Amino acid sequence: MRKIDYAQIVASVREMCLQANAMLPPDVEEALRGAKAREASPVGRSVLQTILDNAAIARQKPMAICQDTGMVVVFADVGQDVHITGGLLTDAVNEGVRLGYRDFYFRNSVVRDPLDRVNTQDNTPAVVHISLVPGDQIRLLLAPKGFGSENMSAVKMLKPAQGEAGIKEFVVQTVTQAGGNPCPPITLGVGIGGTMEKAALLAKRALFRPIGQRNSKEHLARLEMELLELVNKTGVGPMGFGGTQTAIEVFVESYPTHIAGLPVAVNVNCHAARHSEVVL
Repeated sequence: MRKIDYAQIVASVREMCLQANAMLPPDVEEALRGAKAREASPVGRSVLQTILDNAAIARQKPMAICQDTGMVVVFADVGQDVHITGGLLTDAVNEGVRLGYRDFYFRNSVVRDPLDRVNTQDNTPAVVHISLVPGDQIRLLLAPKGFGSENMSAVKMLKPAQGEAGIKEFVVQTVTQAGGNPCPPITLGVGIGGTMEKAALLAKRALFRPIGQRNSKEHLARLEMELLELVNKTGVGPMGFGGTQTAIEVFVESYPTHIAGLPVAVNVNCHAARHSEVVL
């Protein structure tokens, strides 16, 4: 049984908050450069250059890429041979978020209750999803999820007979209705199957996949490419000003489901597909 100390997790999450908020992942930045090269609209190309310039300034300072430093979402893959000493995993994550947002002057965007709307003043609690996996390590995936994009996300319970055609229609409809609100070019996570909440989790987790990494299942890899082409034909374009580059990537994940169901979730991420990862 390997022991990992509470304080180590806190320190790691604190640094992950800085990395995710201020340093655009290299694969995302490269995808944005590719989108600029492919963009047919002069306005769209100008917007994409501004996005790239902003990312470079944020990395150099370092400072937040966007003023909306989001609600922190963490996926924790915990090895079954790990014992955390000194406290609970969720408490360690929240303490790391509290310190990270305080020390790096990131905006506190979390309210304690969705109805009374009182700000918690430290951007906690985070949303933490814990999975038990083989091994003696902890893998943490962290994303500060801004709500300009999160608010454009959607879940729909399709009928099985609607199949791929229904999925494509729903994804395109979601993107078209979102327009420029999620600050495109976007990254889309699409979850198919399971139950309502499982589809949503699949869609969220999919957004951590590296740009260009296709699903290992051939039919889902094909669907990813077809969805990306359809989304880019909507004409929404960079920041909603029109153009050919509405999305830089679409990731699809699936799970077994009920004979009577076809749950589909679309999780929308802005052009700053911010995330960080650490293995302890």
